[in-house]
Amino acid sequence: MTNRTRTRLVLASFALAVVATGATSSGAAARESLPTRLDDSTFWRTVTELSEPGGYFRSDNFISNEGELQYVISELERDVAPGRAYVGVGPEQNFTYIAALKPGIAFIVDIRRQNLVQHLIFKALMETSNDRAEFLSRLLSRPRPSGLDSTSSVEQLMDAFTVVRADTVMFHRTFDAVSRHLVDVNGFALNPDDLESMRYVLSAFGQAGVGITYSFGQMGGNRGFGSWMPTMAEVMVETDEKSVPRGYLASEASYRMLKDMQERNLIIPVVGDFGGPSALRGVAKWLRAHDATVGMFYASNVEQYLFQSPTVAVAFYENLGSFPTDSLSTFVRSASNRGWIPMRNPRSRMAQITMRIEPMLQAIKMGRVANYAELVMLRP
Repeated sequence: MTNRTRTRLVLASFALAVVATGATSSGAAARESLPTRLDDSTFWRTVTELSEPGGYFRSDNFISNEGELQYVISELERDVAPGRAYVGVGPEQNFTYIAALKPGIAFIVDIRRQNLVQHLIFKALMETSNDRAEFLSRLLSRPRPSGLDSTSSVEQLMDAFTVVRADTVMFHRTFDAVSRHLVDVNGFALNPDDLESMRYVLSAFGQAGVGITYSFGQMGGNRGFGSWMPTMAEVMVETDEKSVPRGYLASEASYRMLKDMQERNLIIPVVGDFGGPSALRGVAKWLRAHDATVGMFYASNVEQYLFQSPTVAVAFYENLGSFPTDSLSTFVRSASNRGWIPMRNPRSRMAQITMRIEPMLQAIKMGRVANYAELVMLRP
């Protein structure tokens, strides 16, 4: 038996149990409805109880590197009704999908605790910044350029901040304000390592400004494999396939929608390995308990790394199979351009692929996936 065949059989045998147990939410005991707001203590308890110990990733991953991120939004808006649950991974690209789909709750699960800290920074800044320009000014430790208002385009925002130099005094002021807001106002029990991580993340955005990339920082820098990565400014001005900007900073309305969800504690960061024992299953259990159904599960290109160990990939699909889904629940992955699929955006090296969760798990159950290449090419 070849290794390829053996992997296929392992995936199929594990996924059989997943699909057969029923990922949908029918038949459960008494449930609560999806809350419209969580108080601060419930939010932090949820974060803490669901999180696993932090793990390693090769990049600080401050921003996305996906140039086709917005190309699937029209399709998602057509198929994913507002008010459902969103589950994602990574930094700010989740906001673009959340702003478009308007979920009732969003969980962002990432193996790096630094990602949780970064999302808490976003949370504090959004809660305390009145508009996009103020949010960017504080995130980037740069004075707000004159002339920016609620009607400014995202291109105008990026152009304006490109020419403003970082302000060290503003950096320290922002760090103090964010840490006080999270610890003293929200009551989140951040430990000293979290606060040091917060300082590191804010200093990275302050140092690089809108030129920051996916690979900037101690875990890679702007060199080697990361030398071609798009900057924050380039990612922010990307559009959908009709050249319409759909990013989370494209309009004041999108920003206000996110600000409102942050203020109601409905964007919940969790530390967890996709192939880990408890984080994703804990999120799935929470959603079932609140009678919620997954509208979208965004995995970026995490599966590329999971398939380096077939048993870890299997564990992920078992975890995914525990979520409450239905026939419209949609999975979104990003795939590196290795010649397997055509790129719709000539500037991108990552393609967005959508598929329904339940048929995907069924295809894995049937043994149609033995490796990452077959996964990317899968059309259930």
